Amino acid sequence: MDAQSPPLRRGWTTGACATAAVKAALLKLWAGHFPDEVSITLPRGETPDFALEETAAGDGWAAAGIIKDAGDDPDVTHGALITAKVTLGGDGIEFRAGKGVGTVTKPGLPLAVGEPAINPVPREMMRGVVEELAQEYGATPCVVIEISIRDGEDLAKKTWNPRLGIVGGLSVLGTTGVVRPFSCAAWIASIHRGVDVARATGLTHVAGCTGATSEKVVQAEYDLFEQAMLDMGDFAGGLLKYLRKHPVERLTIGGGIGKMTKLAQGAMDLHSGRSQIDFDALAKALGEPHITDCNSALEVYERYGEKFSAFVANGALKTAREVLRDSPVALDLILIDRAGNIIGRAAE
Repeated sequence: MDAQSPPLRRGWTTGACATAAVKAALLKLWAGHFPDEVSITLPRGETPDFALEETAAGDGWAAAGIIKDAGDDPDVTHGALITAKVTLGGDGIEFRAGKGVGTVTKPGLPLAVGEPAINPVPREMMRGVVEELAQEYGATPCVVIEISIRDGEDLAKKTWNPRLGIVGGLSVLGTTGVVRPFSCAAWIASIHRGVDVARATGLTHVAGCTGATSEKVVQAEYDLFEQAMLDMGDFAGGLLKYLRKHPVERLTIGGGIGKMTKLAQGAMDLHSGRSQIDFDALAKALGEPHITDCNSALEVYERYGEKFSAFVANGALKTAREVLRDSPVALDLILIDRAGNIIGRAAE
C-alpha cells in the first residue's frame, strides 16, 4: 500500500448488524422505546454503535433495521438493510429466515438441513443479547427472531450460497463481528464449506479454478455438478491444505498461465499483490536465458509455446502434490488461455 494512502476502514458483519437489530427490537418490547442507536459487545470485546434505519412495532412484536457498513471491504452485502423482527413467546429462542435470508438444503454445513442460514456465532451473539436484556428487565427469554435482508435473494446469486445448497437468500455470517478490509479469511472459509458440502453430498470429483473462464472449461470438460466447482481463486493453499485433511477421490485444478506459473514456483497465494513470477528461475529451469526479457508468463508462452506450458502444468501439479502429501486425492491440472482453450495438462 502507498505510504500516503489512508488506512482501510473496517466494517461490521451481517451477524453483528442482525444482533444490534435484535437488541433494538427487544428494547422496544421490554423497555418501551427504540433507541436512536444501539451498542453491542462483539466476541473480541469491541463495542460498536449502530444507527437504526427503520423501526416498526405491533402487539407483542417489534422490528428494527440497520444498514450494513462493511467498511472498505468489497462485500456484496455492503449497504444492505438487515432487519430483525422479534416476537414474544414460543419455547426458548427460535430463529427463522425472513425474506432475503436463505435456508439450508444440503448437509455439510454447520447448520442442519432445513435451518435458516444464520450461522452459529451470530446465533450465540443474539442469544446473549436476549438473555442479558431478559435479566435486566425481568422478562422471560422466550422469543422468535426472524432475520430479513433487503434484496437478499438477488445478492445471494453473487455468493457461494447456490452451490452450497442455501436457497432463498443470503447467510447471516461472522465469527468476530468485524469485517477486515480485503481479508482472505471469508473466501477461504467459503472454499472449506464447499469441500464440506461436496463430501457430505457424495461428490467424488471436485475442481478448484482460478477464475470464471477456467471454471467454465473444466466444468464442461468433466461434466461436473455446480456443487463440485470450488471457487479457489487465488487461494490454492487454502484449498489444498483443507483437502489434505478432508480428502475427496479426485481434484482437478484449472487456471491461466500466469497464476499456474506461480503455483509451479511454489506460491500458495496467487494474487498479483502477494506473489510474483521469478523469471530468472524460469530461464534457468528451461535453459532459455531470454526468458528474463519477458514481462509476463503469457509473453513467455507466446515465445516458447508447449515447452513452457508443459513445464508449468507439471510444475504446478508437483507443487499441489507436495501440499496434499500422502492424502488419497487423485490429482490432475489443466492450463487454459484467455479464450478458453486448453494449452497444457498434467496428471498423476
